[in-house]
Formats: sequence, structure tokens, C-alpha cells
Amino acid sequence: MNTAWMPREGGRPQEIRLPTPPRPLRPAAGGAPDPSTEITKPTRAARPATTTTTPDDDEGRGGLKRGGVKVARAPVKAGDDRRERTKLTINNAFDEKNRERSLASLKRKREREKLKAMGIPQTREKIVREVVIPEVITIQELANRMTERGVDVIKLLMKQGAMHKITDVIDADTAELIVTEFGHTPKRVSEADVEIGFVGDKDVDETLEPRAPVVTIMGHVDHGKTSLLDAIRKTNVVSGEAGGITQHIGAYQVTTPSGDNVTFIDTPGHAAFTAMRARGAKVTDIVVLVVAADDGVMPQTVEAINHAKAAGVPIIVAINKIDKPTADPTRVRTELLQHEIVVESMSGETLEVPVSALKGTNLDKLLEAIHLQSEILDLKSNPNRSAEGIVIEAKLERGRGPVGTVLVQRGTLKVGDIVVAGSSWGRVRALIGDKGENVPSAGPSVPVEILGFDSAPEAGDQFAVVENESRAREITDYRIRKRRETLGTAATPRTLEQMMQTLKDAGKKEFTLVIKGDVQGSVEAIAGALKKLGTDEVEARIVHLGVGGITESDVALASASKAIILGFNVRANVQAKQAADAQGLEIRYYNIIYDLVDDVKAAMSGLLAPTKREVFLGYATIKQVFNITKVGKVAGCLVTEGKVERGAKVRLLRDNTVIHEGTLSILKRFKDEVKEVPVGQECGMAFANYQDIREGDQIECFQVEIVQRSL
Repeated sequence: MNTAWMPREGGRPQEIRLPTPPRPLRPAAGGAPDPSTEITKPTRAARPATTTTTPDDDEGRGGLKRGGVKVARAPVKAGDDRRERTKLTINNAFDEKNRERSLASLKRKREREKLKAMGIPQTREKIVREVVIPEVITIQELANRMTERGVDVIKLLMKQGAMHKITDVIDADTAELIVTEFGHTPKRVSEADVEIGFVGDKDVDETLEPRAPVVTIMGHVDHGKTSLLDAIRKTNVVSGEAGGITQHIGAYQVTTPSGDNVTFIDTPGHAAFTAMRARGAKVTDIVVLVVAADDGVMPQTVEAINHAKAAGVPIIVAINKIDKPTADPTRVRTELLQHEIVVESMSGETLEVPVSALKGTNLDKLLEAIHLQSEILDLKSNPNRSAEGIVIEAKLERGRGPVGTVLVQRGTLKVGDIVVAGSSWGRVRALIGDKGENVPSAGPSVPVEILGFDSAPEAGDQFAVVENESRAREITDYRIRKRRETLGTAATPRTLEQMMQTLKDAGKKEFTLVIKGDVQGSVEAIAGALKKLGTDEVEARIVHLGVGGITESDVALASASKAIILGFNVRANVQAKQAADAQGLEIRYYNIIYDLVDDVKAAMSGLLAPTKREVFLGYATIKQVFNITKVGKVAGCLVTEGKVERGAKVRLLRDNTVIHEGTLSILKRFKDEVKEVPVGQECGMAFANYQDIREGDQIECFQVEIVQRSL
């Protein structure tokens, strides 16, 4: 307000307050003024300016000082409906008395009143939902899926006599009862449901197209399997094999002179590679059984026959090495009869072809027999779908990472596909054919190497292409978790028999090993061969089994578990060598599985407790007992059988009962000390620390030999 001075009666000036326009309030922190505290300009006519005189007293109740000038406050008339301006605080803003109902609340209230006036019932119809119930679920989550209150679920459980909190976990059966009680539809699911749809449905006949046959070459070691495959492929794989022995499973595709494709799988013939032969028979259409004409049917030949019969695949017998002077094909045919294989030349159904891998004899007839057999089988597959197949071999290569050799069984595998194999998955970065060339895709019956796995898959695992990465992770995480649970359950004895076996195994001596190999199949074969070496007293305990080169972590593990490191066709890097030398660890390298198994067998034999064996020497009869001062009793004896030696073990027999066992301290003939006394001669004998000898007693003399045992 402005101030003016006017003269008044008495000569003293009079102070007059002129009205000033209202000052606007400061805006709130957000920038806009608060409508609850802002005083708006009234729409009615402005009140006339009034002049008010405030008493000039010391209390200052009538005005406020602004810039040293007293300002009078206009009095508020009675009945003025304007609210007094107050400071806006949190308590004022959320005061229930001052809060007003929202517009939506008012609309709902009017709607309810309208329905009530019309006589329409206001009860809501219950929505029935399909509730997914996993193996375990919390009460809160179950209530959310049913859209029910958690308190209601707990009340229902309390009525049934179970006290629970909202965060408690309940099993699937209890959850199903709760869902049914609330009127919803339960749907039980399991963790294993993530694998549903991993392997596609069976293809319809309209989508099938002819495919190349998959032929597995099996037989005994050194019967010429790889040489026969070399002759067909016009290559020299044998020159790359250590010692001429196939120790890996290999897959190749060959185009025959007639233009047909044939996929060959080469399996090792060593006894340790049983799992590889079983895997080869599992993925094959035809088995070519190679038998050397100069050697006949051998143990691994019989094993290959059993694998082929178990897989239910036809067999073609290739009698190899017919060019040798000692070859006898008739002997092979006759020995095969013992295993229920009757060849065509002996009026049977099994095809047989005498061949020579060295001279190339009758290879065309073998390919013709394979083609004939595949026509009878009428092999077909659907190439226009996502790929599925089997992992034949897996390895870890430096610079390339985990590599899996797979055989596509149906569908077409392309670069960029997301593949799951066992507990490994990855996006296909490259596909490499059997000749080392990059290929964009691989159809049915085509063997290829896949680059891009996150870890080396297990040989024999089934692989399939999935739609996205999240699905791949879901499947592999479930499989890893299940494997961990299985290993944990197997390690803990659950029954009395298992506990007794655990206690029995605890007394075994262990030969700890860390084994690294080049491919998964070889590592698997080594582990299987070493487990067979174990006995009740000693066993090979493999603390780590892996694919790839020897690293520092392998050396650290071997040092902690006091193990020996064995490398099969792999080497240790520089850091691992330095760590092994610093800790005094031995790293042994092998490239032939025979040598590895023999060395471990010899080392494990050293852990066996030696056997003590008694060697009988002879009998002597006591004729007279002499009591000699400072010596004690000495027996005058006659050797009746064998001989008696000084220092040997003796037993004193009285009435054919052993009453003492000890050592001879004195053996004399006349006055001379002798080493031994033969049968028929007399001698004097005394026992060490034993004097109770009588006439007529018999002395049995023997020695104890320590025999070193071997596996």
C-alpha cells in the first residue's frame, strides 16, 4: 500500500493508507503455482478503497515493518469465504480431512447408484483362469497367478491345518488342490518340459527325399579297415596314424564311380574303443565287417558283430588281405558261422566280398554291394527342415576352439544356425567338410565339423537346431543342473549296501591321474580302459578328464590332488611346463593307447600289497634234549624230510599240533655251525626265545617268500 500525508484538525498531519494491487504468490518448486494455496482475483467489483488508521503503539499489532515503514494490514470482514493463506507442507497435502474424492471415484459412485436405482445386482462374475503350476512355487506367486489375495490362500491352508507364511514354498500337489478350491483350472508343468519339441516330429512321406547311405567300417585291430577306406578314397590316412593304429573315429563322404555318394565312418579296432564302435553302429545304415583272411575272426570282430546286431543294421563282410600267401577265406566263412553269420557263398543272406586294400582288388564289387544294400533299405530323409543328427567326435583345437564332428541325419544345417548338443550350444560360425573346405550348408548323411560351440560336446550326443539363444540356454542350463544333481546323488550313499560299499572303497589305494586328450572319443576310451584295471585293493582315480592341451589349471589340480598328468596326442604350454617343473610334477606324453594303458597298469601294480608265500624246507624229529649252561635247551634232531636251514622259520609240532612258531637261533653239526643239514643227518637246533621242547616233538622248517603282484 502507498502512504500519503494530509493535514487534519489541530495542525498535525494525518497518515492515509492507499490500497495497492495484490502481489502474486511465488510459484511452487515444479514451476506451477499450487492451486490450493493461490488466492485468485474475485470476479465481483473491487471494494472501495478504505482508509484505516493503525495505532502507533510499541506492540506493533496493527502492522508489519517493510523497509523501515509501518504497513497497516486491512482487516478481514466477518463472513469472508476466502481461506487464510497457509504454508503448504506434506501433512497439509495429505490431510484426509482436506482431501477431496477423485473424479473417477465420483463417477464410480454415481454408476453404482444408477445401477442400484435400476435394480441391477452388482455382483461380479468370477473369472476362471488356467494356472500354470511348476514343481515348487511360493504362496505369493500362486496367489498372483490366480489373481487372488494371498491372505485368502493362507486362510484356506489354515483351515486344512497347515500354518504358512506368504513367502513359503509349497509343492505341486498342494498348489493344485488350492487352485481347484478357488475354482481355477490347474496345469502341471515340469522342468523337463523345456526339452519338449527339441527333437522334431516324424516327417510325412511326401516330404522325404533319397539320401546317401551311412556305412560304418568295423573289425579287429590291424585287419586293414583304414587301408580299405584309403583305397576307396584314394588317400593315405594310415600315414597320419600313430603306429598305423586308428585311435579316432573319422567320417568321410565318397563319390562312387556310378556317381552315388556314400558316407563312411571309420572306427578303431582296439579293445578300449568299445563305446566308439557302439556309437558307430548307432548312427549307421550298413556295417562293413572287415576280417583279415590270414587272421580270422578275433575278439573285436565278435564285438563288432554284436554291436551291429544290437543296432539292427545289415552286415556286409569284407574279407581283406586275400593277396597274402597265407590267406584262407574259407576259414573266415566257417568261423563266422559260430556267430550266426551265414554268407552268400554258403547259401546265406549276408553279402561277402573278398578284397585287397593293398592291391585294390574287388573294391568296385564292395561299392556295388553297398549300393545294392542301400537300394533295398530305400533310405530317405527330409532336407527341408531344421537339422538334427549325432555328434560323432568332439575336440578342442587351439585357435579354433571347441569343434564337433557331426553327422546330419535329417534337415539341412546352415551357417548361422543355433545348435544344441548335450549340455553345449553355440551359433554355427563355420561348417568344414571332410576334405577341409568350408561349406555353406550340410544336408542329410553329410559329415561336417561345426565351429562355434561354447564347450566341447560329448561324443554320441544328439544335436538339433533351435529357434533362438534363450531356448538354447534354457535347455543347456536344465541339462547341466540335472547332471549336477545326478552326480551329487550318486556321491551320497542312500542305502545300507551303498554305505558298506563306500566304506569298502575307502580302504582302496588310489592311483590319481589327470588325463588330457585330443578328441572326446579317445579320452572316453582311455577312461574306460583304466577303470577296468582296478581291483578290490587298487584303482585308477581320474580327478580330471578333458579335451585340449595341458594348461596351468591342470598342473594346479594335479599338484593339489597329488596326481600324474597324462597327455594323449596333446602337449603342455610353456606356462604349464614351468609350473610342473617348479612343483616337481611329471607330465607323460603318449600317442598310442596301448603304451598308456600298459604304463599305468605297471605303475598300479606297484601299489598292490606283495603276497607272502611259504616254501616248505623239511621236517626234523627231536631225539634228545640237552641243557647247556648259558645257552639253554638244545634239541638233538634227525632230519627226516627235505632239509633244515639256519635262519629259517620253524614250527614246533607236538601231537601234530602247532605249539610254537619262531626262528632257529642255532644249527650245529657236531661242534661246527652249518648253513643247512640235509635229510638223513643229525644236528643240534635251538629256538630263539623258547625253551619248552621235548623228546618226540617234530620241527617243521620253512621260508617265507615275498612275491610282487601285478594286475
